[in-house]
Amino acid sequence: MPFTLATWNINSVRLRESLVRDLLTQTGVDVLCLQECKSPVEKIPSFADLGYGHAVARGQKGYNGVAILSKLPLEEVGAHDHVALGHARHVAARLENGVTIHNYYVPAGGDVPDRAQNEKFGQKLDYLTAMRDDFRANRPERAILVGDLNIAPREDDVWSHKQLLKVVSHTPVEVAHLAETQEAGSWIDVTRADIPEGQLYSWWSYRSPDWDAADKGRRLDHVWATPDIANAAHSSRILRHVRGWEKPSDHAPVLATFDL
Repeated sequence: MPFTLATWNINSVRLRESLVRDLLTQTGVDVLCLQECKSPVEKIPSFADLGYGHAVARGQKGYNGVAILSKLPLEEVGAHDHVALGHARHVAARLENGVTIHNYYVPAGGDVPDRAQNEKFGQKLDYLTAMRDDFRANRPERAILVGDLNIAPREDDVWSHKQLLKVVSHTPVEVAHLAETQEAGSWIDVTRADIPEGQLYSWWSYRSPDWDAADKGRRLDHVWATPDIANAAHSSRILRHVRGWEKPSDHAPVLATFDL
């Protein structure tokens, strides 16, 4: 049975509950994975009245936080606290068809791409290394990985490859770490498998006075799948217009449909 999945860094689920409701109503996605919920689990709004009666989450007050909302029955299968940061950055759930969904919020890494000068950048690299090691030790099967991975890996995933080479989220060391993580699980980038060519962004900075016209975006949000189910994925898209909603997140939702 086909199901459509979306991933979205919501930048406070309580502040933007109405936007989540609008997205769910307008798209009817079966599963929505949220990052940066910025809420304890018990205070994350319920969307059961819209048909999303199943949910798993990890939360923190005012910081981080991940949640999976679903129309389809699912069971929680754990969460990692990579590098023992004490952050709510991962939760996983399994659908009745045996597909496991991993929802990740990788550390942003601060502003300076140097672990000697910036502890947060070191934490980001170490987090990715821990993800890599986990996938090597526990080879994923029938799995989907989504989330704000905070790295735009390809040259056409950013508005200017040359100008962003020394900017956190597109530096060569981050791209290399993400590539190792992806390779460790044999993950396939579903979005780029569907849309192989051209500029593609899912994030536009709040700092830009006219984000749409300037279009200085980056593709930080990803949908990956293991090889045994990747061929079932199709209809990938990024809902750019959502970035233009009133009081929006700086991220746009990324969607894909799986015939499983």
